Amino acid sequence: MRSMKIHAAIAQPGGAAGSTRAPGKVWLVGAGPGDPDLLTVKAARLLSSARLVLHDHLVGAGVLALLPRDARRICVGKRDRRHTLPQEETNALLVELGLAGEQVVRLKGGDPYVFGRGGEEALALAAAGVPFEIVPGITSAQGMSAYAGIPLTHRDHASSVVFATGHCREGGAAPDWAALARPHQTVVIYMGLGTLPAICRQLVAHGLAADTPAAVVEQATTPGQRVVAGTLLTLPLLAQAQAVAAPALIVVGEVVRLHNTLGWFTQAASARPNG
Repeated sequence: MRSMKIHAAIAQPGGAAGSTRAPGKVWLVGAGPGDPDLLTVKAARLLSSARLVLHDHLVGAGVLALLPRDARRICVGKRDRRHTLPQEETNALLVELGLAGEQVVRLKGGDPYVFGRGGEEALALAAAGVPFEIVPGITSAQGMSAYAGIPLTHRDHASSVVFATGHCREGGAAPDWAALARPHQTVVIYMGLGTLPAICRQLVAHGLAADTPAAVVEQATTPGQRVVAGTLLTLPLLAQAQAVAAPALIVVGEVVRLHNTLGWFTQAASARPNG
């Protein structure tokens, strides 16, 4: 039913329905972490002339405001496992539109290839012979790092950085907790707020000290940004007390201590490290 409604919304004069035009093209565009000023020049140029846009829930209103008023906007995003359109149907829709001759901007929060399922969509387009292009964006971890004052690497604190997801595909492999718990690195976990207590327990169980600095950053780079910082031991209760909500990133490592000094961005609220 949802896919039928989306197809009906697209089937306008000059649209894909019944079209026999040569294959079009799909641009998989990174919308960045939220602040529209962090869009790349290329992404902003594509948005300014877009006519058909498939976008995620996490693409902010400020970014969507850059679209022409007559652009057709279709939300196909996912939030907390609630899908406007299942990923497989999104892939099929992109292929169908491309083969019908449409010029499609597929707008994805952050970067298309960093936990954005852009790789799956690009593979579907490639298999169908639909021309496509990837426009990278500043990923949420990079935006969070800059705006929250938590460097991803620092010579005194972290010589490497790891991005991980807080939930896996059903039936997929569990996170490599031993690798995530290595010393002298920064770990940024996407989509992990719902399992924050378990994440903190697993990191301690696999070798990190309970007083390792850790933070949750909500709505990074936007006016609603909040940083709740503590330790692996205290963070779950702090986040619960502060009623932190998605979208949020978890960041673990000694670099979190620098937030007090480097957190230049005005925040709606903040809980400072206590360990």
